Amino acid sequence: MDTALYDKDFYLWTIQNANLLREGRLTEIDIENIAEELESMGRSEKRELLNRLAVLIAHLIKWKYRLSIDGEISGSWDGTIIEQRRKLKRLLKENPSLQSLLNIENLHDVYGDALAIVRKDTGRKSSLFPDKCPFTFEQILSDDFYPES
Repeated sequence: MDTALYDKDFYLWTIQNANLLREGRLTEIDIENIAEELESMGRSEKRELLNRLAVLIAHLIKWKYRLSIDGEISGSWDGTIIEQRRKLKRLLKENPSLQSLLNIENLHDVYGDALAIVRKDTGRKSSLFPDKCPFTFEQILSDDFYPES
């Protein structure tokens, strides 16, 4: 396989390598670039999980602290919370090994991302909120959990 094709015409490269794999012509495939693409796909799934968690946590924070101009809970928050939970559960069902990313270290990082979202959306400073995420993964993913103010 001409590895230069990977840089010149990615789409054609994918078609040709898929055909070579199906035909069992393994000595002709572009092993290095296929391995790189597979790793990239895995990183993409991880990013999606962490990004969805950050959005969900941001909306749970808004809910808990009633962060709106008039002090009322926005109906869109509930919709976003429901949507993110559904999509997170689907992602975890389709990729069970992503469950291992639901750990304290990642929660700390994602919480920082969530505070950045809250700051951008509301103009409130991150220092107004706890240093550590006030929610557990169980609460975050539970359909029945909505934080009390």
